Amino acid sequence: MSQKARMGNIASAVVAAVRDLRNSKAPDVESVSDDVRIDGKTCLVTGANSGLGRAAAIDLARRGGNMILACRPGRAEVCDEVKQASGSDTVEMVEVDLADLRSVHRCCDQLKENGVSIDIALLNAGLMAPTSRQSAQGFDIMFAVHFLANRVMIDRWLTDSVIRPAKQGEEPPRIVFVSSESHRSAEAIDFDRLGVYAEYGIKESMQHYGLSKLVLCTYATELSYRLNQNESTEVAVHALCPGGVATNIARDAPTLLKPIVSPVLRLFFRSPEKAIAPIIYLCCAPDAGTTTGMYLHLMNHKPVSDPAADPVNGTKLWEASEAMVAKFRDAV
Repeated sequence: MSQKARMGNIASAVVAAVRDLRNSKAPDVESVSDDVRIDGKTCLVTGANSGLGRAAAIDLARRGGNMILACRPGRAEVCDEVKQASGSDTVEMVEVDLADLRSVHRCCDQLKENGVSIDIALLNAGLMAPTSRQSAQGFDIMFAVHFLANRVMIDRWLTDSVIRPAKQGEEPPRIVFVSSESHRSAEAIDFDRLGVYAEYGIKESMQHYGLSKLVLCTYATELSYRLNQNESTEVAVHALCPGGVATNIARDAPTLLKPIVSPVLRLFFRSPEKAIAPIIYLCCAPDAGTTTGMYLHLMNHKPVSDPAADPVNGTKLWEASEAMVAKFRDAV
């Protein structure tokens, strides 16, 4: 893998994100004010150990949320860090490796056994693999983390009553997916080869990232439809693209160039604390709890791409992934 190829991949991501920020329209939703509270609500955040997930967990804890940080093993210190930064003691951690469905099921077992009832699920965890990698069950790792693990968790949570659809007059629980505008440039989903692992290099990594986000957006659209067949919203399902965020996108840059790349990202990208505005809106704003199917790009409403909104694609994805979920559920 050449330094030129690595830098080209990072440069493409930087250029796209900077273009988004510079060309963004005036916001059509307002940031949620600090006095909006979610006291007593149970919030689960995946990928809460760094970046957007950590910043969102701190903000939600400050607003009174009872936080569950779902992080990879070996991140025990994050719980104390979020407590200290938020001033909240109602923060706990569950370990989960989203690239291993056995770990996902163990996490779900723990939540069920503890009688957890989730009010706000922020499914934030993600990665951009520089080259192809397999998950524990043999899927492409971005497909597994961005989509399949989320599908397994939500299936389990609904079955186990960890998420309970609202009855008439109740406030609906919320499921919020962190996706990406890259889903618009992805090739069509090949449902005959859904989840099939194929090797690729650094030049194709962004294409596979975008495809995994297209699958995620298609799933979010279909999930919103299936959970809300009645007139009222029973589960508010939303998705968003936060735009360019100064997190750890430079971790795959050549070692000698990291001291250059990281300051450039901090200069042109927003900090996680600023970039979480659309996340907090979808998690906390009162109007985001009374409807379903929103997609925000930065702080603007925007329809998902036509393929992600196509109900035929949604049905195909649901049925094809149902077989995967059942197979590995029985194998656990």
